[in-house]
Amino acid sequence: AEIADTFVRRKGYAYGTTGRPVATPQLLRRALGGVEAAYQNLDSVELGVTDIDYYYESLGAIAKVTEKAGGRAAVYLGDQTRGAGTVRTIAEQVALESRTRALNPRWYEGMLKHGYEGVRQIEVHVTNTLGWSATTGAVPDWVYTETTRTYVLDRELRDRLARLNPHAAVKLSQRLLEAHERGFWRPDPETLAALRDASAELEDRLEGVLT
Repeated sequence: AEIADTFVRRKGYAYGTTGRPVATPQLLRRALGGVEAAYQNLDSVELGVTDIDYYYESLGAIAKVTEKAGGRAAVYLGDQTRGAGTVRTIAEQVALESRTRALNPRWYEGMLKHGYEGVRQIEVHVTNTLGWSATTGAVPDWVYTETTRTYVLDRELRDRLARLNPHAAVKLSQRLLEAHERGFWRPDPETLAALRDASAELEDRLEGVLT
């Protein structure tokens, strides 16, 4: 509800006969209340819906406004970046990007070559994935489970993240815990306990308790 209200409050402006923008949140809320499908083209082959926050802040928020009005908007992405266009649901797009980016060794090793900024970009991907859970609930459990196993439960990779960018490493683990605490992900007890232990260790390293 807060996401929907914030979107309407900030985007609900219209130009009338005076030529000046006037806040008309009720007009935007009414217009979006009956939406059955929300759609957007991907802008670039280099930027997906989990790479930048713009997509879930706009398309995801529209879905939330519709939901608050009692409807349910299906969310689609149009991928026109390579040859013939492809239309995917948001769930399909997030799954695709998780496999080809965050869970792909070629992708994250490429990110890690950029050191501090590379780790930050990995964390941004996880944060934006959480954004899609918050706005559409379209992220399946396996995405968070495999992300946890890849970046946090793998000690060698976790240590590399912490050495290159300790702040982003802590934030990444905290985002995964947040996904569970907000009900977006239901890990098994062993995975959850291991994630909590690893997250606590990362925080201790950041604070200088561990080296």
